[in-house]
Amino acid sequence: MKKKNRIIVAAMASCIALSATFTGCSLVSANNEADMAQVVATVDISKSEKFGESGLSAYSGAVSSTSIIKRDLVSYFLNVGYSYIQNGSSYEDTFNMLMDALVNNAVLTQYSTMALLKDKAKDESDALNTYLGKATEVEKYEYLLGGKDSEQVMLARYNLYSSLNSAIDNFEKSIIEEDDKYEGTETRSTPANLETEQENYYPKKEDGSLNYNVYTGYTGYLLSDSGAYSEDAIEGTTRATRIKAYNTFINNLRLNNLIEEDEKENLSDILSLNYIQNEYVSQLEARLINLYYDVYEEQQAEILVSDDYGYIQNVYTELLNGQADSYKTASAFETAMGSMSDTSFLLYSPDTSDSDLFDGENYGKFGFVYNILLPFNAKQSAELSALKSIMEADDNENDFYYQRNKLLKQITTVDQRVAWFNGATDYSFKASETSIGSEYYNGGNANREYLFFEGNLTESEEGGRYKKLRAYDGRYSYNGSVYQNADESYTLIGNELTIDSMLGEFSSYINYVLGGDFVRFDNGYEPAASNEDYYNIDNFKDDEDEIDYSNFVYASGKVDFGAFNKSDLMNAETLQYKAMSAVNELQFAYTTDVSVLSQYIGYSVSAYDTSYIKEFEYAAKKAISEGEGAFTVCAGDYGWHIIYVTYAFDKENTYTPDWKNNIEAEGTFENLFFEWIKSVDLSDISTTRRTKIISDFNKDSTVTKYQKRYQDLLDLESK
Repeated sequence: MKKKNRIIVAAMASCIALSATFTGCSLVSANNEADMAQVVATVDISKSEKFGESGLSAYSGAVSSTSIIKRDLVSYFLNVGYSYIQNGSSYEDTFNMLMDALVNNAVLTQYSTMALLKDKAKDESDALNTYLGKATEVEKYEYLLGGKDSEQVMLARYNLYSSLNSAIDNFEKSIIEEDDKYEGTETRSTPANLETEQENYYPKKEDGSLNYNVYTGYTGYLLSDSGAYSEDAIEGTTRATRIKAYNTFINNLRLNNLIEEDEKENLSDILSLNYIQNEYVSQLEARLINLYYDVYEEQQAEILVSDDYGYIQNVYTELLNGQADSYKTASAFETAMGSMSDTSFLLYSPDTSDSDLFDGENYGKFGFVYNILLPFNAKQSAELSALKSIMEADDNENDFYYQRNKLLKQITTVDQRVAWFNGATDYSFKASETSIGSEYYNGGNANREYLFFEGNLTESEEGGRYKKLRAYDGRYSYNGSVYQNADESYTLIGNELTIDSMLGEFSSYINYVLGGDFVRFDNGYEPAASNEDYYNIDNFKDDEDEIDYSNFVYASGKVDFGAFNKSDLMNAETLQYKAMSAVNELQFAYTTDVSVLSQYIGYSVSAYDTSYIKEFEYAAKKAISEGEGAFTVCAGDYGWHIIYVTYAFDKENTYTPDWKNNIEAEGTFENLFFEWIKSVDLSDISTTRRTKIISDFNKDSTVTKYQKRYQDLLDLESK
């Protein structure tokens, strides 16, 4: 059963960069080292009257009283607390809140330590003595997490080291002279999951140990010693710039009294500093608490799937029945369509047999579509505006559409992904120089070799660093010539495409991704040659003198990936998902309708009247009536629209889940639904559990606060 790592504790483990870079608060410099070393609170949950009921009494010797010192409180403030001040909270309220969080963290750490020891003793009878035999707090935590070479410990180190590198990076970026480097400003949306690391990822050596270290520029922390970080190092870094950045980082720690006096002779050894060692302990504590919840939640998750998935089926049935009551009207359902996602499911859609666009079996349907818009250029748009004025004056729609068709024939487009070369981040790479090799689409042109998002494409297999891009195949090369300039910008000459050559790219790339001949066009249309008859149409009205929008459909067809399985909308192993991913990538490459790039699976289309232009509405509904994989190409006042159906709702849409066979298959409806239930139910269970532990053990008998020792922090506003 897939488990997701969650850092849910309110510990100091999350944000070293802020405490290291923060310089704007006088409270730190006002406190000397002796003051910062004062104990401001102690915690010992074994003194609680509830402790005897916990079942952990046999392990009370595993923990001793936890001391929270003033430096911990100040460090936590610099990590996260100052943002509360900026948002209007008082210093008193903020520091009291942070103190409560530190105390709660100590309570949870002590409880989790004993609970995990109890669980460990089931397999290791001498677990308690082994634990007590460890010399340091770090060794004890590492033992509970599976040993110093375990995944949990490696993740704790990786999170610590990457936080340190990130903090030093921030300083180094301001040091490196980049006046001669091209600074890109162009923007274009990027696919979901871009450069998102996999849960529980850390860089590994062949023996499984951590292949990552901190880069400071000093001996022992050189770039050559940094392992996988070397791939992420700032461009232009040198040992001199890194040392300067690191010294600034250290100086900020010193100014905030986070470095102790006796450490100042050995500041170049970053991992030896007490502050950094304490941050490592915080990371281990966070992992420890999360591991306790993992064990607890795994037990609860087994209950969710017991009784032949009866609980999950009941949740599904209850949600379905609720939607059947709520979504009987088109307007209610249209609103719900706007929130459809991996965690917001539409199980029921209203009867649409009364929609008047189609007859018989081809009743109107709700659905989602992608839209690749190939627009008129500025000159053509100006001509179109003039034609509209003439049409309105002469009341001659036929001539307007006839003249618009002539302009449509003149439209050409180029690959729109210039910003992925010349934006703030250069996402491009030469496919031939990577593990992708020649396994990508170049339309038969050997000079087309640039792809994008190398990390996601080459490091997304099991155990890889990054998640796969969602609904984005990634093998469609930039369609044009690429020249890199001396200032590291690019000159790009895109290959111009007419609507016919664009449809050639459309069909060829989908077939490439699916590995066969899957794209068919209706009515004998061939993308290699223009449909000249279309441009000669001069009667756009039907017998009743109404606009006949079928005349605006230039081409149509379907991707024949077989029967659409509603369970497999996001199942990356299916042909239907691969086809959707190919079309979505072509959207990113060509559409100038960029708002569709941020949608879950495209635009929602009603079975009834819509706010879209009538040509688009008709063509989209026509495609949706044919089901998933269908596409239409239509004319409009904005240019050409290539419309592809990603999902269509049947009349009174229902689906019978196959929990047993699909619940573990990533991307299936059953899997997504179960993950959603876990995220809600188990989160509630964990929150309830956390609340109970804190309620039982954060008592006057277990917690002592020495407020006088940090009263100066509470009174800061009055100074």
